[in-house]
Amino acid sequence: MPRNALYASIVFVLAVSAAVVSFVEGNWLGVIWVLLAGVSSNIAWFYLRKEKLARQADQA
Repeated sequence: MPRNALYASIVFVLAVSAAVVSFVEGNWLGVIWVLLAGVSSNIAWFYLRKEKLARQADQA
């Protein structure tokens, strides 16, 4: 797993847990955490796919 994808996955997990805590406490600021989780998830998928395509190119 690429390092950037790993970091983005960690940020995703932390952002989701922060969003849950915010919503449980009744704080609507959790919406920002949900948006951050979405962005970090997309970044993780991007780097995972980039590595997969690079491996396929090396094999060809």
